[in-house]
Amino acid sequence: MKYGVCLPYMKPDFDKATMREWCRRVDEGPFDAIYCGERITGTSHEMTVLLSMAAAFTERVRIIPSLYVLPMHSAVWAAKQVATLDRMSGGRVTMCVGVGGRPKDYQSVGAPFERRWQRMDEQIAVMKSIWQGEPAFEGADPVGPGPAQVGGPPILLGAMGPKSTARGAQWADGVFSFSGGGNGDEIAHYFGMAREAWQAAGRASDPYLLGGFFVCLAAQNPEQTLRQYAYDYLVTNAGEDIAKAYADGMTGFSAEAVQASLDAYEAAGCQEIQFSTVIADVEEVDRLADIVRARQAR
Repeated sequence: MKYGVCLPYMKPDFDKATMREWCRRVDEGPFDAIYCGERITGTSHEMTVLLSMAAAFTERVRIIPSLYVLPMHSAVWAAKQVATLDRMSGGRVTMCVGVGGRPKDYQSVGAPFERRWQRMDEQIAVMKSIWQGEPAFEGADPVGPGPAQVGGPPILLGAMGPKSTARGAQWADGVFSFSGGGNGDEIAHYFGMAREAWQAAGRASDPYLLGGFFVCLAAQNPEQTLRQYAYDYLVTNAGEDIAKAYADGMTGFSAEAVQASLDAYEAAGCQEIQFSTVIADVEEVDRLADIVRARQAR
């Protein structure tokens, strides 16, 4: 498996100095990628800005938005952003897309929440045409720059249901599946759906399988910190009861539990792991690196 670390983009104390050191440790460590998610409301930092900084602060690891909530964006603008990031990173971008599940984020940026899956299908087609050098409309100039990777970066779909996964099987290169608590049965279910959807779509190759889960290995109170983060992550959108149940399912607060989740993900066929960190302490990168190195030494 490959391994990567998600930037703690929701932490308000995440600053330039911490970002620089975070990226250095990831790039010099046993990791393959650095990720950042997208939220509008709340304390989160803006995804494309952080990923641009990550591209500048690293030389080796892939740069992965995980994920663009694409129907909140202009497809042409997103195509230009991603192509620019791909060029500035030397062709290191993989793009994850999805529709999200937060109506208030959509409302905050003036984007409709309705028909978001259909709109995303259409947006992907637009983005691919832009990356091929086609103009956005007849009589317009092409939208540059062209991406460093011919045809554009690989695209992964973040989806949790059979219908959405089947839609993505028409145009995605793989899936990004997330189980907050690192549950192997849950991730195996998502990956199984993806394989079935790719087969039904007549795809010549299997989907690339990226999986993720929340982790907190802080020196003090890791369990409490992780579960509070998971609760806060969900409560404003899903309500207190669902958020509490979700938080109670978090397990990634010890090296042993993280290794157990990695075993389960690998058994499910996972090809790449995203460690979704919940604290901004740069020592967290080193703790995760120790886990990866111990696994690689088996």
